[in-house]
Amino acid sequence: MARRRRKSGRKNGSGVGSVLLGLFLLALLAGGAGAWLVLTPYGPETETYVNVSPGSSVVAIGRMLESAGVVRSRYAFDVVRWLRRGRLQAGVYKFDRPAPVTEVYARIARGDVVTISVTVPEGANIFDIAARVEQAGLGTRQGFMAVAASKTNLITDLDPGATSLEGYLFPDTYRFPPTVNAVQIVTAMVKRFRVAAGQLGLKENVRQVVTLASLVERETAVDADRPLVASVFENRLARNMPLNTDPSVIYGLELEGKWRGTIYASDLTRDTPYNTYVHAGLPPGPVANPGIPSLRAALNPPKTNYLYFVASGTDAQGHSLFAKTLDEHNRNVAEYRRAQKKKAGPR
Repeated sequence: MARRRRKSGRKNGSGVGSVLLGLFLLALLAGGAGAWLVLTPYGPETETYVNVSPGSSVVAIGRMLESAGVVRSRYAFDVVRWLRRGRLQAGVYKFDRPAPVTEVYARIARGDVVTISVTVPEGANIFDIAARVEQAGLGTRQGFMAVAASKTNLITDLDPGATSLEGYLFPDTYRFPPTVNAVQIVTAMVKRFRVAAGQLGLKENVRQVVTLASLVERETAVDADRPLVASVFENRLARNMPLNTDPSVIYGLELEGKWRGTIYASDLTRDTPYNTYVHAGLPPGPVANPGIPSLRAALNPPKTNYLYFVASGTDAQGHSLFAKTLDEHNRNVAEYRRAQKKKAGPR
């Protein structure tokens, strides 16, 4: 009987050991499977974008990544998040090669979002901006133009009579996700204009100020000359003199699709609402999107007696020559033409 008990004891011990061994092997298999899920590279071979919206939960992010084929298992992503306890950041992420879950997680934790830059230079108009948006691959030129013409509700409080967003798409460098649309683009630009207007204290006569600033912007690239150019326009307006500004004429031709790249004498007599040789006063609206120096000049032009200006043909910095009388202006124009002829050399 004693022997039987000893045998029974050996069997029980062997059974427990087998169970423990089995559990150990299972743990090894589970750990190996987990390590395989987490550490083995996986993902798309072509560009795949995942948009993590603000406030997305870890569970939701894991599901998006799994659905997009970026990770094998959402649960592996959850495990890495639990172990590292970092803060995930919203944005659009681009995945274009297989990577371990740890790398995918690290990119989202540090906010390695993908953006596309669009630079709007001072003096660019909606035609210029539309071309830049298309060149950046963020939509078509026609699509942007349509939105810029239709989303005037974005500035109704500032300019109730606006027929487009011209003048309110503030010059700056913008960084957009590749999934952005034209409405989001113009909204960001108008928002930036509002910030600039607030800094300058621009609250009244917004359309008039921005229209004047757009003419100043297109007439000179020299910041020091902008206030004087603004004073010339103000003085001419006060005397009911035509502004005779080419940028406005060109803009009217662009709106009609008749701009030929060079301004001709016949263009100066073409009757468009923007022809400031034909019509006195400011044009119907802005002809470009001015920067802060031009807005500041239009908001507070200095008191001068200047009525004319022309580019200085001998100034390498691009300064202008200002005149109080037509005779003085004609002399400045003659000087400009001589300088231009000298630059061109003998024929």
